[in-house]
Amino acid sequence: MWNLLNSRAEMGIGRYHWMYPGSKNHQYRPVPTLGDRASPLSSPGCFECCIKCLGGVPYASLVATILCFSGVALFCGCGHVALAGTVAILEQHFSTNTSDHALLSEVIQLMQYVIYGIASFFFLYGIILLAEGFYTTSAVKELHGEFKTTACGRCISGMFVFLTYVLGVAWLGVFGFSAVPVFMFYNIWSTCEVIKAPQSNGTAGVEQICVDIRQYGIIPWNAFPGKICGSALENICNTNEFYMSYHLFIVACAGAGATVIALLIYMMATTYNYAVLKFKSREDCCTKF
Repeated sequence: MWNLLNSRAEMGIGRYHWMYPGSKNHQYRPVPTLGDRASPLSSPGCFECCIKCLGGVPYASLVATILCFSGVALFCGCGHVALAGTVAILEQHFSTNTSDHALLSEVIQLMQYVIYGIASFFFLYGIILLAEGFYTTSAVKELHGEFKTTACGRCISGMFVFLTYVLGVAWLGVFGFSAVPVFMFYNIWSTCEVIKAPQSNGTAGVEQICVDIRQYGIIPWNAFPGKICGSALENICNTNEFYMSYHLFIVACAGAGATVIALLIYMMATTYNYAVLKFKSREDCCTKF
């Protein structure tokens, strides 16, 4: 009986061999499940690569670049509009004769063109410093194989250190210069607040409160009227040109301060990287001998 069952089973298997010739030698392999598959993100190589890339990011230069772009954008944009508003205020109220402020108008127009140049230069310079930060950081931390640097690369790094120091000193002067119109507008605004104060001694006392713009040296002493008093001065303070120019000069001054801070961060980062590169180049040179 048992032999009969075995023979029938063999006949049943042999019945399908002619349909599937390769089934006799077929080897069944277990299908891997989703849990058995190793994720590429969980492999140590990918994780180490990510840590290595993050270690090569010059965070100080990156922060300085963002701060530099923001500061220069605020200084150039707000300063350009504020200068145009200042010319409008002078022409309408303090110097009705065009020849009296012709030189000032030319200087302001020249400053507006200089602002265009400053914006373009610092956009390019910030990108170059950021790229130089990536280069020096990778070289200092030896992220790409053994340490390799050249005399030309160290010379370029030293040039950027010197140029950044020069620009930092120059922007200190720009920051101080941008505070001058803020001081002038603040004096005019505080005078208007005195006129609006309820303790002013009547109309006669208000009309004796004046602002003479000629004392700041931006228009000549023979400019007419040059001095505005009382209610006329209060009307100037209530205009949109005065309000916008005053606040835009404040923002431009803050942008210049942010640019100074950014250049100081650049100074520290570039000086440190240059010093480490120079030290490691000497150390590498000594090990060869």
